[in-house]
Amino acid sequence: MPPGPAGGLSAAVQSHAKNLNRECRMSSWTRRFGAVMVGVVLAAAVGCSNGPTAPVVEAPSAAIVDLLRNLHLLSCSTQPYAVATRTVGREGGVIVVGTHRLVIPADALSQSVTIRAEQVPGRVNSVRFSPEGLRFEKPAALTLSYSNCSFLLSVLKKVVYTDEQLRILELLPSIDLRFNQTVTGSIRHFSRYAVAW
Repeated sequence: MPPGPAGGLSAAVQSHAKNLNRECRMSSWTRRFGAVMVGVVLAAAVGCSNGPTAPVVEAPSAAIVDLLRNLHLLSCSTQPYAVATRTVGREGGVIVVGTHRLVIPADALSQSVTIRAEQVPGRVNSVRFSPEGLRFEKPAALTLSYSNCSFLLSVLKKVVYTDEQLRILELLPSIDLRFNQTVTGSIRHFSRYAVAW
């Protein structure tokens, strides 16, 4: 008896399955061959390179330089001089000077250090910490108040690292807490810091 419609459908399905299986085997082989070729080309490119093997340190990009040029210190009414001294060790601690606060986390310092914090008077909210250059193993959180500054609502305030002439040297990762009129930045060493926008 000749195969009926059900038998013809079964043969068509089996034939289609064989074709798909052959296509999958072929594409699997093609993928493996392609991966091997990519590996060979990369190996040849690396092997033929005459360049240095150590990473190359590049000068700051133009974007970073432009960003620093476009930062401005926030203009403020003069804050009075204030000073605070505290010894902080492995357990960490908090230093409040004037309207500003430094939180040093546990294990940021390997030994006890006497820290001097100064709220520097002037038209810019600025603090100076010593001993100059002291480095933290974990970042400390510096919160600077700008409640006495001209209030620029639409711009984010930032903590910046400055030299003694108040030239901005580095922009620090910062969080502007507008409702408190404070900005908190992450610092890794002691120097002078200010509020910028």
